[in-house]
Amino acid sequence: MLTVDLGAIAENWRSLRDRVTPGECGAVVKADAYGLGVGPVSMALYRAGCRRFFVATLDEGVELRRIVPADATIYVLNGPMGSATAGLLDRERLVPVLNSPNDIATWGDHARANGGRPAVLSLDTGMSRLGLAPADARALANEPSALEGLTLEVVMSHLACAEDATHPMNERQAVLFDALRAGLPSAPASLANSGGIFLGPRYHYDLARPGAALYGVSRSTGAPEQMNQVIVLKAKILQVRVVDSDSAVGYGATCQVTRGTRLATVATGYADGYLRSLSNSGHGYIGDVRVPVAGRISMDLIVFDISGVPDGTAGPGDTIELIGPRHTVDDLADEADTIGYEILTSLGGRYRRDYIGGEA
Repeated sequence: MLTVDLGAIAENWRSLRDRVTPGECGAVVKADAYGLGVGPVSMALYRAGCRRFFVATLDEGVELRRIVPADATIYVLNGPMGSATAGLLDRERLVPVLNSPNDIATWGDHARANGGRPAVLSLDTGMSRLGLAPADARALANEPSALEGLTLEVVMSHLACAEDATHPMNERQAVLFDALRAGLPSAPASLANSGGIFLGPRYHYDLARPGAALYGVSRSTGAPEQMNQVIVLKAKILQVRVVDSDSAVGYGATCQVTRGTRLATVATGYADGYLRSLSNSGHGYIGDVRVPVAGRISMDLIVFDISGVPDGTAGPGDTIELIGPRHTVDDLADEADTIGYEILTSLGGRYRRDYIGGEA
């Protein structure tokens, strides 16, 4: 069972908003709001005061437009994806992020043919991913007619190393961002993701775009203190057994246990997003007792060594807490040698999702 605290998400957003004031704070709700449910999450953020939402794909934008009220602005980070999508972007009142000269030409042609349209212009300042390369941005500055018909709502870029406040690339990107913007039409600027917010006012500009920090991820966003925890994930115990002789646990016999070890098998596995890399390294909790994963994670099952749990306190139908106050998303990510983003977005569709807090 996956419990999502919408009140905690809203409080995280307010905390981030207060850090960037007087600038504005949006919210990134791509990938089904990082796996937690774009409908409930987006409405919780809207009720908290958020009016600017970022998604990755056109399909995500169409879905979100049917959820949030009409005064919310929805930005599609992956851009217009060719002229065939222009009409759909219009009908759904979605604002594309223009990442290349081709995007500018495609959306610009549509805008000029339809009396003008809003857009976001993305600049690549060091990630070599999406966004206009510096040479393309400088060429655009010398050919302003390419932007005719477009109202630039935002000029943005994306920080590569914001979780590390000491990384020199942060300042290099900000300097390049300022230099490239200087040659373009004046527009509000956006550079800060979650980590950029924690870097301080130098990086806040006019609009921040937090994502992972909204959902309780702290360590891989550079948060100076732990964000409010948003989810509790529990798995139901199917069977408890006391090993009657020295034996192995799970596929590959990678875990050996001795006679008398108590093992609990729970109904969750890598098909549910409990990553296989957590084999022999993950932990859960029964009450206040930390219980380790024993053996490899299977598709639908995990075995925990519950020998440290008092007899009679855990049996079939009881649960083991996989993520919660004692064992956060960041803790599980560390055990899996990954980041909290991957843990959240891997959560499978088989969990029953319960929403609490706010107006759940």
